[in-house]
Amino acid sequence: MSTLNSIDANLLLSSVKSQQKQPSSSLGKDDFLKILITQLQNQDPLNPMEDREFISQMANFSSLEQMTNLNSTMSNFVQQQKQQSMFQYSEMIGKEVTYRDDNGIENLGVVQSVRYNGTEVLLQLENGIDITTSTVFKISESKTK
Repeated sequence: MSTLNSIDANLLLSSVKSQQKQPSSSLGKDDFLKILITQLQNQDPLNPMEDREFISQMANFSSLEQMTNLNSTMSNFVQQQKQQSMFQYSEMIGKEVTYRDDNGIENLGVVQSVRYNGTEVLLQLENGIDITTSTVFKISESKTK
């Protein structure tokens, strides 16, 4: 039977080379876990952290992780919804639209194609102009059929 006399220095947090990180205004789950581990390493052995404090901190960590996962999932969902709206707007191809330009002037154009630029759906008119769907206020059958 062998006894453990010392802890391998490679296993200590102090031996881990810190990576250059850009400063952030918010703490992430990794930051929270590092703080918790540091707190556990530096606590007074004669007066250790009480169980309820530890459980509370672990619950906070778990909540933080779940909120991060939920945020990521919602971001993906919103992105998919925006892309799917492109298919809904495809019904406007060949239709005449009335829209307001940046100066508030009403214009007419026939939708030639619909595309998604990563953030919003754009309608490309036959004259080559791209307009956002939010500027359209009237849709009708094209008179040039």
